[in-house]
Amino acid sequence: MSTVPARNARAIAHLQQLLGDRLSLSQAVREQHGRDESWHPAHAPDAVAFPQSTEEVAAIVKLCAEHAMPVIAFGTGTSLEGHVAALFGGLCLDMTRMNQVVRVNAADLDVTVQPGITRKALNEYLRDTGLFFPIDPGADASLGGMTATRASGTNAVRYGTMRENVLSLTVVLADGRIIRTARRARKSAAGYDLTRLFVGSEGTLGVITEITLRLYGIPEAISSAVCSFTSIGGAVNSVITTIQSGIPVARIELLDEVQVDAINRYSGLSYPLQPTLFLEFHGTAAGVREQAEMVQAIAAEQGGSGFQWATKPEERSKLWQARHDAAYANKALRPNAGLWATDVCVPISRLAECILETKKDIAESGVLAPLVGHVGDGNFHLTLVFDAGDPAEMAAVEALNDRLVMRALAMEGTCTGEHGVGTGKMKFLQAEHGDAVAVMRQIKKALDPQNLMNPGKMVAL
Repeated sequence: MSTVPARNARAIAHLQQLLGDRLSLSQAVREQHGRDESWHPAHAPDAVAFPQSTEEVAAIVKLCAEHAMPVIAFGTGTSLEGHVAALFGGLCLDMTRMNQVVRVNAADLDVTVQPGITRKALNEYLRDTGLFFPIDPGADASLGGMTATRASGTNAVRYGTMRENVLSLTVVLADGRIIRTARRARKSAAGYDLTRLFVGSEGTLGVITEITLRLYGIPEAISSAVCSFTSIGGAVNSVITTIQSGIPVARIELLDEVQVDAINRYSGLSYPLQPTLFLEFHGTAAGVREQAEMVQAIAAEQGGSGFQWATKPEERSKLWQARHDAAYANKALRPNAGLWATDVCVPISRLAECILETKKDIAESGVLAPLVGHVGDGNFHLTLVFDAGDPAEMAAVEALNDRLVMRALAMEGTCTGEHGVGTGKMKFLQAEHGDAVAVMRQIKKALDPQNLMNPGKMVAL
């Protein structure tokens, strides 16, 4: 405790009285809560609290505000831009014990949950209702974390992102006040849209303690497919034509030949080493069949062939598990190497241009960088594989990432489609938003004047 600032030590003493053994000062626990799955350096908090209710979170935050102690909310630690690093020490709020389904409103197609429940656990709970929650970022992330980072994933092309699927939030503000951002109505014209303000705020404006989410009926029929292409341009143009034709494809994922090679090796598959689309169709049996036939015809015109279909649940699960294991597959390409995961998103009309320029840049840089993307909404990712101990490699990887982002911004895109800002992409916000960053800073100062809510993330004060 000797390295803890005096004001934090005083706060910790009060927190111990409030929480007992649900406050941990263990070095191992603190270090675990100071890192995510990114390449960014870890920064351990001074203590880790395990709250069990909104009221308890409010009491903790109010106490921290009195002692000017930073507060960082923590879900499952799967973020990718240094979101949970305790840059200024402080208290980590581990929300995993707040993991209950509060209520299911089946008739209204919505559910209210605590933030610590994961998306897989929610869908397991909903299984017998005929309903499901579709947002699937790959990792079994907590719904609080997914809300805070405005997550999306493979289903976003049909079902949208967290932005479209969060109806209401309960939030504890920086001074300990508890607010509810909206009612359960599907639309409202009453007041500022505070729900959207907190969705994607990355814990910098308050702590989310309850979330009301949209639900959807489980489709009557689901069919998945894999299709290889002679060129990456052909694969991307097939995606663009599919979206512009209004075909309601549920998932449409692009893997370049480097990524296909990685998942073949890691998951024991044998797809051709070519640019490849993974697709999924939801609907009635007739509707799915019609969608599949239309997409297959579009793909054939762009050099796509060798459609492999998966309709049984176990076959579809194997296909999508291979896609979700892409990061592990990439790490296996170069054991002991580091991974720098990055993403951008552009208008779909610029997608082919952006990807082709990026592929050329990767080849010229010499960096190992498999490409995969939720290309149905213009979002794609690179996993930059590098030796963190080699300054030359580190510089090459950072330069490649910078060029990727600036290329996307030049095409009226964004520096991140779903990973979020955290610490890693703060430097790009001015280029993307201009004077709007000053407005963001004003909002932050208004709601968190002491800069205690996840400080050092999103916007600098």
